[in-house]
Amino acid sequence: MKDSKLILVTGPTGYIGGRLVPRLLEAGHRVRCFARDAKRLDGYPWRKQVEVIEGDALDPSSLAAAMKQVSVAYYLIHGKQGGRANAVHDLVMARNFSEAAQEAGIERIIYLGELVDPTTNLSQYLRSRHETGHLLRRGSVPVTEFRAGMIVGSGSALFEMIRYLAEREPVLICPAWFFSQAQPIAVRDVLAYLIAALGTPESVGRVIEIGGPTLLTYADMLLEYASERGFKRTLIRTPFYAPLLSAYWVHMVTPIHWRMVLPLIEGLHAKLIVRDQLARKLFPNIEPIDFHTALRLALARIQGNHVETSWSDALVTAVGDVKPYTFRVEEGMFIERRRNLIDIAPETVFRSYSGIGGERGWLYMDWAWAFRGWVDKVIGGVGIRRGRRHPDEIRAGESLDFWRVEAVEKDRLLLLRAEMKVPGKAWLEFRSELQEGRTLLTVTAYFAPRGLSGFLYWYAMWPFHAFLFNGLTRRLAARAHLLARSYG
Repeated sequence: MKDSKLILVTGPTGYIGGRLVPRLLEAGHRVRCFARDAKRLDGYPWRKQVEVIEGDALDPSSLAAAMKQVSVAYYLIHGKQGGRANAVHDLVMARNFSEAAQEAGIERIIYLGELVDPTTNLSQYLRSRHETGHLLRRGSVPVTEFRAGMIVGSGSALFEMIRYLAEREPVLICPAWFFSQAQPIAVRDVLAYLIAALGTPESVGRVIEIGGPTLLTYADMLLEYASERGFKRTLIRTPFYAPLLSAYWVHMVTPIHWRMVLPLIEGLHAKLIVRDQLARKLFPNIEPIDFHTALRLALARIQGNHVETSWSDALVTAVGDVKPYTFRVEEGMFIERRRNLIDIAPETVFRSYSGIGGERGWLYMDWAWAFRGWVDKVIGGVGIRRGRRHPDEIRAGESLDFWRVEAVEKDRLLLLRAEMKVPGKAWLEFRSELQEGRTLLTVTAYFAPRGLSGFLYWYAMWPFHAFLFNGLTRRLAARAHLLARSYG
């Protein structure tokens, strides 16, 4: 080990945290992860190399346990976006974290914030991100705060927003925010700064603005993506800013929920540019790559199915901040179960159902799934376009179209929780169990209705389930047979 000091990483299931952990391990550091649910880390290849403490930043006792013997802590936590209550929620977590770090005698906190112009009229979310850094710095533990521009990388919210708009919209009506200047930064450069700070004592107690070398507008980024993909796109400029309307529009034509889009758009109300060149002085060995290079690298990772983390991995969703992996049969819950006994090994049947969704689709009545996703988008839900990170690999905690993967047990179980808007709670479970030399495939739909609307919703949908889930079960069995022949 290069360094015997223990490093704490909060938010390890998020877009940045999930990439930071393996790079810290590669650099020779000991790593402890602080997560609200330890099971969400089970699918990561580095899980056995780290210590995990389960807890919540709102609970000071769990923070105290996480910080024992820790030298440096990365603060990568933030909650749901939008609204005064959520902004206050973030500040409470920051205050708790600062106080716990002080009690534990931690040497330093490294915080990744947002590159914003604090003199402008910031949204509550962006202001809370700015004030989080201020709260952390008010404590006695020294803080290194990085303020990053819009992050470009495979799976990042900015990149996915550009990708879907450029791929699907030949003509775009562009509000004024399309033409605000920004300095997007590659995710690999953000990670490089975060790690380099550990060995740069001059960065202690500093606020450091980081961005890429290319000064671009959002329109420039979109056109550059289109050019790289060989598309011709026409942009029609309008003088209107319209952040909320724009967020809803992006919500409808991309996989990204409007609550995640809105802070990106609101941030573009002012120039998101680096005004202080401190990063260049403190980290002369880091040469941020330009936007075009970052774009090509992100595309290569997507095309090669090597996306490490995605914006949708975080638990910030349209249905709220729900603790995952909790499931129990409650009185009044509707349960539909379908079974099929197959002469195929359980691991092959598992490959059949663990590979559904995304570009592959849902095998039966794809149009119905797409229509349900469109309806969900219209009423403000996540829709079906989020897809999946990898066409065949699946891990707990990540998104799959309008579901969240709650649990994965290799070769035997996949449990999905609905994140579309429904009047209640819904799950879809797939099981493959060995039974007298054959595999029993079980597809189970669970629904816990909320109030009268929940009961009416269930009975309205129940007649369609007979076609949809019966067909899905048959197609899964057929796909298992195809896979068995393919793998010999």
